[in-house]
Amino acid sequence: MKLSRKLSGYTNSWTLFTIAIVVLILIPNLSIFTNFFTRKAENWEHIQTYILPDLLTNTGLLIIGTGLFTILIGTSLAWIISAYDFPLRGFFKWGLILPLAVPPYIAGYTYNGILNYTGVIQTTLRNQWGVEVNQDYFNILNLPGAVLIFTLFLYPYVYTITRAFLANQSASLIENARLLGRNPMEIFFRVVLPVSRGAVVGGASLVLLEVLNDYGVVQYFGVPTFSTAIFQTWFGMNDLNAAIKLSATLMMIVFIVLLLERWLRGRKKYSTTTAKARPLTPIRLHGVKAAMAFLYCFLIFAAGFLIPVLQLVDWLFLTYKKIASPAFAQLIWNSLLVSIAGAMIITLFAVIIANFSRMHQSFLSKLASKSTILGYSIPGAVIAVGISTVFIDLDEKLSLFYQQTGLESRLFLSTSLIILVSAYIIRFLAVGYNSIEAGFDKIGNKYTEASRMLGMNVTQSFFKVDLPMLKGPIISGFLLAFIEIIKELPLTLILRPFNFDTLSTNAFKYASDEKIQEAALASIIIVLISALAIYIFYQVLEKEPT
Repeated sequence: MKLSRKLSGYTNSWTLFTIAIVVLILIPNLSIFTNFFTRKAENWEHIQTYILPDLLTNTGLLIIGTGLFTILIGTSLAWIISAYDFPLRGFFKWGLILPLAVPPYIAGYTYNGILNYTGVIQTTLRNQWGVEVNQDYFNILNLPGAVLIFTLFLYPYVYTITRAFLANQSASLIENARLLGRNPMEIFFRVVLPVSRGAVVGGASLVLLEVLNDYGVVQYFGVPTFSTAIFQTWFGMNDLNAAIKLSATLMMIVFIVLLLERWLRGRKKYSTTTAKARPLTPIRLHGVKAAMAFLYCFLIFAAGFLIPVLQLVDWLFLTYKKIASPAFAQLIWNSLLVSIAGAMIITLFAVIIANFSRMHQSFLSKLASKSTILGYSIPGAVIAVGISTVFIDLDEKLSLFYQQTGLESRLFLSTSLIILVSAYIIRFLAVGYNSIEAGFDKIGNKYTEASRMLGMNVTQSFFKVDLPMLKGPIISGFLLAFIEIIKELPLTLILRPFNFDTLSTNAFKYASDEKIQEAALASIIIVLISALAIYIFYQVLEKEPT
């Protein structure tokens, strides 16, 4: 009887922690919808009539254009890397992921600096060749230019997911198609694409969510979207209620995208008929074919990583003496502080929810696992609006307590790092959770059940049995969350405390003031830290048993 009560106590602790995390995630998002119907906005009618149609048009063109081009590039690269062997294939296998280390807003102003009148290309044409060019040919500060930037730096979402899927597929599918006389192009379009449709659509949906979340690129390129409109109505018009209504509208678009993803995935599933499928063996390419495969991979890698990084390094040498200072060291500390703290809490929460979900097949476990995905599907500007309304209401309720404790600020929580880190947790919990959930699925429940039979309780089984086997997924989840937070811009711009800047806000501030070269130091540090984390993540992933 005592043992039963003790086990029940441990189980209840996991349940209470899970409920608390679910409440933290859901309340800010639900507040958006409730306030949409209950609050009146002075400027909403004007926005509906004159601004909303342009927002819908631009957003639609951005997600359609970016979605199509990322699918084309990401899927073709995944197929080339999986099916063929050519020079430097081993490097490109992980090197093609590196564009994820470059935030799109940094890539945007870097490419504008390369292509504008004073950039390296036009300067070389004028000084070395005496050629004056039409400025329109090099102007990327428009909607097609934004699509180009998003495509070059977001295609790795499609590439990584599709390549991982193809690596686990049976070689017999491709070999049978070859025996039937299909050429490589026919195999790609008639076999590879249909089989990997779910993976391709899954990667493309992540790309579209990133596009909807973006603020830096569209603001710098002058493309009105919902993210820029939320900023303008909240801080320009000082109309939080109108920002809430725009946020709710954007959430509806996000849900439409997610429903479209489910529909495009379809009900078709492909699996092997044998327990062990023989993986695809890459075909060795020679001569022109090897050169073409290498050139294609190199051009994408160069455009998505090498060129912007080299330009940033060049600007770095021109400006680092002016920028490097104790104040800049504080920016690095601030960025690492919130990134490490946020990633640690995300990893902890992800472990709690994933362990609870596998141990309990209940409504709460399903709600917990689904709610983790909710935050990542909602743009940062929307989360900022939702969590701000909740924390402001909470500060109002705690105002008497603040007075009794001698706190000067009546908005203590709303102007502290607590709200910023909480927003990071809501936004990126899915990133850490997916990695850890996959780790739990891999080890199964057999070890836990065996330890329970030997007299251990739930918590003891977790720490002594499960946790040592989850080292790889936990490190992966932490690194992925860390990368996302250190690159994050919209949430940080809105929710950071007064006089609290990070590397991302510093780079964006310089770029917005047209001091592009001065933004290089902060940008290159973000890129190098993210690239190092991606490399470590890739090494951890490669060492994990399949």
